[in-house]
Amino acid sequence: MKAPILIRILVLSIVIQFTACNSTKQSLGSTSKKPKRIIFLIGDGMGLSQISTLFLQKDNTNNFKRFKTIGFINTSSGSHKITDSAAGATAFACGKKTYNGAIGVDIDTNASVNLIEKFSEKDYVTGLIATSSITHATPACFYAHTKHRRNEFDIAKQLLLSDVDFFAGGGRDFLREMNAEMQLYNWNIDTSNTQNWESITFNPEHKYGYLLSGKGMTTMVNGRGDFLYNATNASLRYLDKRKSFMMIEGSQIDWGGHANDYEYVFTEMEDFDKTVGAVLDYAEKDGNTLVVVTADHETGGLALRPASYQDADGISHNDYDAVEGSFNTGGHTAALIPVFAYGPGASEFQGFYENTEIFNKFLKLLK
Repeated sequence: MKAPILIRILVLSIVIQFTACNSTKQSLGSTSKKPKRIIFLIGDGMGLSQISTLFLQKDNTNNFKRFKTIGFINTSSGSHKITDSAAGATAFACGKKTYNGAIGVDIDTNASVNLIEKFSEKDYVTGLIATSSITHATPACFYAHTKHRRNEFDIAKQLLLSDVDFFAGGGRDFLREMNAEMQLYNWNIDTSNTQNWESITFNPEHKYGYLLSGKGMTTMVNGRGDFLYNATNASLRYLDKRKSFMMIEGSQIDWGGHANDYEYVFTEMEDFDKTVGAVLDYAEKDGNTLVVVTADHETGGLALRPASYQDADGISHNDYDAVEGSFNTGGHTAALIPVFAYGPGASEFQGFYENTEIFNKFLKLLK
């Protein structure tokens, strides 16, 4: 009688181990299956110190804590050890290291196919949102090809002729005289800046553009409000239930770094973090959405140092309970940049790699 009992125990043990192993594989596989939707968020100028500002608040709540998959990228351009936003975004959008100032072209100024063109070939709906002008360096690299980022009127025309289906941001000054193109390519353009975003209804057969300032949007400090959060939620309604690719940029984190203005940086980071939260909430409910968050470079050389105080004898001391921001440059830096990923395919974004690999990883998931 002992042998059959031992055999039954052995068989049961094997079944339990197989089930546990298979369950683990399924759990791990949920991060490697291919997504139906990709949402790519870029915090322009956002390095680890900028992200760390969110962890210094009293309640210590932020949406970056929700990510479990993290990698790092090297951001140097094809022409310099320190990239600008144009070369950095071209690396993301086209998978090519190029010269600083280039928009969607390689180092020899040849046009390079971009992600929106690639995704559109596969019948994906695509969109762009930015707190800068929508013709500014980072968003421009996802639809335009031109030798220099200053060519914003040319970039604007390329936007209207592009495969982009939805955009929102500043840049009204660069598209004022393009009514014919707007009509021809089925665009519904709103320049009123009076949107009740929650009440907007979309016809999936139309393209939608929101141009809400002449150039860049106003700052959070000066009252921009929830534009980025609201436009993102609206875009998710437009893209919902369809194969889609969306790029969302928190553009002015970079501008605060250039200005060496800690409050500017922090308020733009709060705004970006709130938007990341909205996207993660959507992705968690949807189950078929990949979220990737990174930056093109760090700006300002932000350090989070202890504040100082003087004792009764006039001697200065570090106060390790009080943190203040300081900057060591008005430009960009060469710091490695973190990449955060959530959802199907997230495991692709672990490790250390070049910024151009973001493009290749997205295409791998597309194929």
